Amino acid sequence: MLAGPRPSADADGIIDVIRNIGCLQIDPTSVVAPSQLLVLWSRIGNYDVELLDTLLWRDHVLFENWAHATSILPVEDYPIFSAMMQSWGTGDSERSQQVRSWMKANEVLHQYIITQLRRKGPLSTGDFKDKAVKDWHSTGWTAGRNVRMILFFLWANGKVMVAGRQRGQKLWDLTERILPEWTPRESLSWNEIVYRASQKAIRALGVASPAHIKQYYIRNCYPDLSHVLAELESEGRIVRAKITDSESRRPWPGKWYIHADDLPLLERLAAGDWEPRTTLLSPFDNMISNRKRTEQFFSYKYRFELYVQKPKRRYGAYVMPILHGDRFIGRIDPKMDRKQERVVINAVYAEPDAPMTAEVAQAVADAIEELGAFLGAEEISYSQRVPEGWRGILQ
Repeated sequence: MLAGPRPSADADGIIDVIRNIGCLQIDPTSVVAPSQLLVLWSRIGNYDVELLDTLLWRDHVLFENWAHATSILPVEDYPIFSAMMQSWGTGDSERSQQVRSWMKANEVLHQYIITQLRRKGPLSTGDFKDKAVKDWHSTGWTAGRNVRMILFFLWANGKVMVAGRQRGQKLWDLTERILPEWTPRESLSWNEIVYRASQKAIRALGVASPAHIKQYYIRNCYPDLSHVLAELESEGRIVRAKITDSESRRPWPGKWYIHADDLPLLERLAAGDWEPRTTLLSPFDNMISNRKRTEQFFSYKYRFELYVQKPKRRYGAYVMPILHGDRFIGRIDPKMDRKQERVVINAVYAEPDAPMTAEVAQAVADAIEELGAFLGAEEISYSQRVPEGWRGILQ
């Protein structure tokens, strides 16, 4: 979806993108725009961002849950996450025992929150009184945030869901009141969870090793993955792939898989039947969420530097990679100035092997212009920190 014809810029297109990538990570950082909006924009172009809220909070065809991060997911995939939620906190780990003990000690707060939601929901965290008899202990920012932690644990267990947002704050309600009647309810074993999730990961990644699968979709929740992959291979649902180094011509070590349904696509790509595009990616885009994989496949190192001390930043606080066809050719350091209605491009960086041509520079400029239009900017403002070979156009 980052090449070829764009999906339609409507509700169907949004759903198609989320199905294709498996999960849409939520990050509210708004230096440019929240990540979930940017990931969709990179694929479908300019669209009405209110459509996403409609699909989540009115139509309930999407829901929020934990995938490889807090994400937006299709309700049709609810059984995968429902089964995982039911098993959450039931193990013998120290963490699970701590949660169970703390929840038991705060049963009064637990029941109070459930009752308030049933009577008055949806409600925000601030709508509840803290009736905890035992504080949540943590070395981090969650210490003593008892209402927040109860809601988090109820969310992790599938008892409550995010029902909306108000001024950036989550609104909570009972899961039974949010999910539509048509929600799939089948009960899945862990083998079936991994069976379904691994196929989603492979299709989203295109080609994947077991290590890459483990880091995608239901991150680090793939017990007996090797057994499931062998089962899928024997059924012909996935096939082995060989990746050859472009310079040495040596095959990469390890096992690599591609989904059988994507073999026709692979054949078209091999025949050169594809339409490259130039676009910008969110720092949390699924394509680069696994930084090691990104470097392995594209020789492109990416680091999110917002929380890096300013003197130690190499590129900028909120850098967006430039994807040109099947290559990362650079990155930009943008900021949306909402008061002035302009996108400020603090810097544009080119990779050492990026083509320094007017055609490529224009493609980058067009992508930046498209971003500005999506953000509602009236102006694009460039600094002098632009590659020499692109300067005639990026100004």
